Amino acid sequence: MSNSAPPAAGWIHEFSTRSSLDTVEVGRQLTRLLKPPQLLILRGDLGTGKTTLVKGIAQALDAAEADEVTSPTFTLIHEYDGTQDGKAVKLFHLDVYRLEGERQLETLGLDELLTPDALVLVEWGEKFKSIRKKATGEIAISSEGGDTRKITVTLKE
Repeated sequence: MSNSAPPAAGWIHEFSTRSSLDTVEVGRQLTRLLKPPQLLILRGDLGTGKTTLVKGIAQALDAAEADEVTSPTFTLIHEYDGTQDGKAVKLFHLDVYRLEGERQLETLGLDELLTPDALVLVEWGEKFKSIRKKATGEIAISSEGGDTRKITVTLKE
């Protein structure tokens, strides 16, 4: 597992992982970079480890144990309560893959989720212009063969 850039907003951070445990650990490390309010698009093909990464983020925030974090494919939203730097933080994990258009997206109440204490992670958010406009960054996960993954975090300033 490697990190090629120092933690700072407006930077691109790259990580390489060789297992799902590495991916969970990168998620744990990312909480140093993610300060509410944030809306991040989780980009990656099916099975690349988007939910696995969220497991690490939730764990580091004391919001949930890794085995309690599952893909919200059918429920659309999972909400976790955690803490970061002694302050309460809400972690929202969304999967909008099954939504067909902006109108269906509106029913989720995304704007209501974006409170000052919220980290909102949206799988397949790149499908929607409204999410791309609101996003404060993106986490892209790509398979490098086998269990090896490249994780690229881009944060806007």
